[in-house]
Amino acid sequence: MILFSVLPIFSREYIPLEKWKFHFGEYSHATSENCEDSSWEDVVVPHDWAINKPFDMRIDMQSVQVLEDGDKAPKMRTGRTGALPAFGVGYYRTYIDAQDSMKGKRISIEFDGAMSFSKIYLNGQYVGEWPYGYSSFAFDITDKWNYEGTNVLAVRLENKPESSRWYPGGGIYRNVRLVITDPVSVSHWGTYVTTPKVSSKSVSVNIQTGVDNKTGKEVEVRLESLLMDAEGQLVKKVSSSTKVKGERYTFEQTLSVKSPVLWELDHPYLYRLVTNVYADSRLRDTYITPVGLRSIRFDKDKGFFLNGRHVKLKGVCLHHDLGPIGVAVNTRAIERQLQMMQEMGCNAIRTAHNPPTPELLDLCDRMGLLVQVEAFDEWKIGKNQNGYNRLFEKWAERDLQAMIRRDRNHPSVIMWSIGNEVREQKDENGAAVARMLTTICHREDPTRPVTAGFNNHNDAIKNGLANEVDLVGFNYKPFDYKKKHKQYPDFVIYGSETVSTVSTRGEYKFPVKEKRGACYEDYQVSSYDLEYPSWACTPDTEFAQQDDCDFVMGEFVWTGFDYLGEPTPYNEGTPARSSYFGIVDLAGLKKDRYYLYKSKWSDKPVLHLLPHWNWEERLGQQVPVFCYTNYPKAELFVNGKSMGVKQKNRNSVYERYRLMWNNVVYEPGEIKVVAYGDDGKVAETQTIKTAGCTYKIRATVDRDTILADGKDLAFVTVEILDKQGNLCPKADNLLFFDVEGNVSLKAVCNGDPTDQTSFSSTYMRAFNGKLLVILQSKQAGIGKLKIFGANLESVVQRICIIDD
Repeated sequence: MILFSVLPIFSREYIPLEKWKFHFGEYSHATSENCEDSSWEDVVVPHDWAINKPFDMRIDMQSVQVLEDGDKAPKMRTGRTGALPAFGVGYYRTYIDAQDSMKGKRISIEFDGAMSFSKIYLNGQYVGEWPYGYSSFAFDITDKWNYEGTNVLAVRLENKPESSRWYPGGGIYRNVRLVITDPVSVSHWGTYVTTPKVSSKSVSVNIQTGVDNKTGKEVEVRLESLLMDAEGQLVKKVSSSTKVKGERYTFEQTLSVKSPVLWELDHPYLYRLVTNVYADSRLRDTYITPVGLRSIRFDKDKGFFLNGRHVKLKGVCLHHDLGPIGVAVNTRAIERQLQMMQEMGCNAIRTAHNPPTPELLDLCDRMGLLVQVEAFDEWKIGKNQNGYNRLFEKWAERDLQAMIRRDRNHPSVIMWSIGNEVREQKDENGAAVARMLTTICHREDPTRPVTAGFNNHNDAIKNGLANEVDLVGFNYKPFDYKKKHKQYPDFVIYGSETVSTVSTRGEYKFPVKEKRGACYEDYQVSSYDLEYPSWACTPDTEFAQQDDCDFVMGEFVWTGFDYLGEPTPYNEGTPARSSYFGIVDLAGLKKDRYYLYKSKWSDKPVLHLLPHWNWEERLGQQVPVFCYTNYPKAELFVNGKSMGVKQKNRNSVYERYRLMWNNVVYEPGEIKVVAYGDDGKVAETQTIKTAGCTYKIRATVDRDTILADGKDLAFVTVEILDKQGNLCPKADNLLFFDVEGNVSLKAVCNGDPTDQTSFSSTYMRAFNGKLLVILQSKQAGIGKLKIFGANLESVVQRICIIDD
C-alpha cells in the first residue's frame, strides 16, 4: 500500500510568509492596519537586518566585567557582539489575501524564531508577544482574521543594548508560516512519540496526540495513526474514537513494530507517523511526524549507549550564526556545516547556548548526528545588563516547555541542557532553580536526561546544583574527571564544553610552544594549535583525558566554526569582530586543527602537514614541522633529505596525537611527509613547496548544480596560486567579483577575524591565499562568477541552476 492511497485528502495547509516590508528604527503607527509603508525596504524572510551593514567597532563597545573570562574588573570590550548594528527596533509588515477556502477554518501564525521581544499585530489588533528571540511560538489569529479581503500582519522587534554576549542577529531570522486547519485538528506540536522498548526484533511505540476541538460543541472524533516506512509503505495502523466535549483531548495509543529498522548514526532511518483526524466520519486534518526508532542509555561507568551499542560523543558546540550570511536560516548553509563536521568524525552537536532552528534538527535526524539541545545562557543572575535574567521569572517555564514540545520527537536529540555556566553555580538558591527547570523537563519529556554545563563545578557540587541534573557537564575541567568520578561515583560525567584552543587559519607564530593567554600585535594567533585563553587547554590535553577515562561520555569542543562576536583573546579595543575558537574559520575554510580532530575522530586515513613553506625571513632558522595523521608512523624530508621517522608516543601528551619535527631548519624548496602503514609500506605522501609570485586564481565550487528555489547556495573557494599551481600562503591580493545570469552574490568572507570589509561587498582581500564567495540561486539557467585582480589571471566559475 503506497502512502497516497491511505491519504486521499490533506486538509491542513501551510503557507510560507516570505515577502515582507521592513523598516529599521521607530516608525509611527507601524503596526496599524493603514500604515504608509511604500518606502520600506522589500525583504525576504528569513532575514537578518544587520549582517550586510558596515562594521563599526563602536557599535557594541561596552565596559563590562566578564566573570567567565576571569576578569577582575570591568574592561572596555569591542566586537563582543560582532560590531554590527543588530541592536535597535525593527518593523516588518506583510499582506495576505484571504481565500474562499479559508472560511470556516482556524487560522494560526507560526514563528520559528524572531529576534527579539516580538509583538505581533493583525489588521492593527494586538495578537500576542514572545520576548525570547530563540523560541518558536504560535498564535491563533482566527478571531482577528478578515475572511473577505486583505489581512495586514505586522511585527515589532527590539534588540536591547547589552542583551547578548555574541552576535544575536536582528529580525525575523527564522521561517514564518500561516497554518490553516479545520476546527477539529491536531494541536500545535500535538504529537509525542516515544519508544519505551527497543530491540532488533521489535519496538513498542507510544503515541500521545493532542486534538483541538474549536467547534464549540461535542464532537465524535476518530484518531487514526499510520506508521509508514521510508518508502511510503504502511507498517502499522492504530485507530481510536471518543466523544470530545472540551476544547482539547489527548489520545493515548500504542503499536508494535516487528523487525524494525533502527535509527543509527551510520544509518539514520526515519519512519513517518501520519495522523488522520476524523470528526463526524469526515477527515478533518492530516499531520506528519518524522519518527526514528532508537533507544538511549547513559551509564555512570561506561558512558553513552545508542541501541545498546557504546558511542563516545565526539561533539562540537555551534553558535546559531552562519558566518558571513548571518543568522538568517538557510538550510544548505547549515547542511554544509554539518557535512564538514561529519567528515571530520564529529558525531554530536551542542546548540550553544539556545534552542536551535528546526532545520538543524531535521538535518541531524537525516544525517545521523546526536544533539544536545540547550535552553539558556542565563537564569536569574545576569551576565548581560539586558540579558535573559530579565525574562526568567515570567518566561523560563514557557520557553523551556516550547523548546521541548517542539523538539521531543527528533531521534537525534538525546539530552536537554537547562543552562550554560550560569552564575547560580555560586548562589545558595541555585539548586532550587535547577530543580524547578529539571522538573519541567522531566514533565514534558521523561525519556531524555537533563544536563547543564558547569565551569565552576566545585561550587555547583557544593551548593547542590549538580545533584539536580541527570548528567553532569564539566566545562574545561579535564584534569578533574578522575577525581570527581572517584568522589561522586553516581555522577554521569562528560565534557560539556572543552578545549577553546584559538588559532587563525594560515598564521604561524614563533617560537613554537604551548602558550596560555597568547596575544600578538597583528591581532592573530598561531595555527600550530598550542595557544589558548586562561581557562582552556589544547586538543591533545582533552584527548588524553577522554582516552584514559572510559567513564567520561565524551566531549563538545568549543567550537566547530568561528562565529561572530567574542573575539578572544582580542576583546579590549581591537579591530577583531569574530572568534578564533573555531576548528573551521568564519568563511567555512578548514584550519589545520580540523585535521588534528579528523586524525583522532575519523576512521578514514588522514595525512596533513604544516606549516606552509614560505619563510624567507627565517632562512637558516628553525621552523618546526607538524604532521596530523592516524597512520602509525611517518618520515619527513626537506629537499629530499630525511629528518627522521616519527611515531606516536603515549608517554608524551603532544607526541601521543601528533608527529613533530621541532628542529627543522628552513631552506626554500619542499617538505614532504611519507606515511607508512601497519605493514611498513608507504601508504600516502604529502608535499608542500615554496611558492613563487602570485600569478593566477583558482576557484573550486562545492556543487556546480544547485536548485532554482531562490535559496540554494553554491560555496566557491578561491585560492591565489603561483605559475606552477602552488598555493601562495601569504597572498593578500585584492580580488573583485562580478556575477551574471541566474545567481546573485550572497556574501564574501576571507576568514580574517579583523577584516572590516562588509560581507556584502563585491571586493575583498584574500587572507593567507584564500577566501570564500557564496552565490545564491535565482531561476533555472546558468549563473557565472568572474573573479579578477591586478596582475592575476582571472577565472570564471559557472553554476547550473535547475528546477527540483
